[in-house]
Amino acid sequence: MKQLIYVIEDDPSIQELYTYSLENEFDCRCFGDGGSFFDSLTNAVPDLILLDIMLPGDDGFQILSRLKLDKQTAHVPVIMVSAKNEEIAKVRGLNTGADDYISKPFGIMELMARIKANLRKVNRVEEVAGESASYKDIFIDFTKHKITVNSKTIQTTLKEFNLLQLLCEQAEKVQERDVIFNRIWGSEFVGETRTLDVHIKGLRKKLAEAESDAVIQTIRGVGYMMT
Repeated sequence: MKQLIYVIEDDPSIQELYTYSLENEFDCRCFGDGGSFFDSLTNAVPDLILLDIMLPGDDGFQILSRLKLDKQTAHVPVIMVSAKNEEIAKVRGLNTGADDYISKPFGIMELMARIKANLRKVNRVEEVAGESASYKDIFIDFTKHKITVNSKTIQTTLKEFNLLQLLCEQAEKVQERDVIFNRIWGSEFVGETRTLDVHIKGLRKKLAEAESDAVIQTIRGVGYMMT
């Protein structure tokens, strides 16, 4: 069975491009606005979402926030797609919970590479040998894709989940930036190094809000370490 990809894009010509490009490998379904997209979630939750920013009604950022607050869709990887190439738009998307970002106009090969890279990250989580990981007051349940801190459930993006898993499994050991990128984003990821910093900042905020005893330390010039 083909993996299911939902596309939220209001331009019919770009919808047609997505369908033509992806239909051989994926089950691709396009929606012109957030309303029709959310209605479709009652029938099936996709394996990945391609989300444009400029949309009628709720924009991509609002739709992304709603997705990440819903337990049913919080784990689904989201790639934001937009003609906005400014860094502020990328950072806002990543801070809101996007797992990746691609700017229009994009190449089909790059689009396919990013989709496959993000889907592989999901598969790696599902294929983890153990069922859980923990460090101090952090408990990560792989089978339920759930993180609790001080017995409080915290919502994370897929990348944040994988990143926290890595840091907890390798707690009190320095993780170099290149190693983290290869493990979480894959060697084919093309993006700014700030992406990692944004995700670390997001995790730190969530751990602090949950009053965790664990701390993500910056090892200047090297990487990060959970202590």
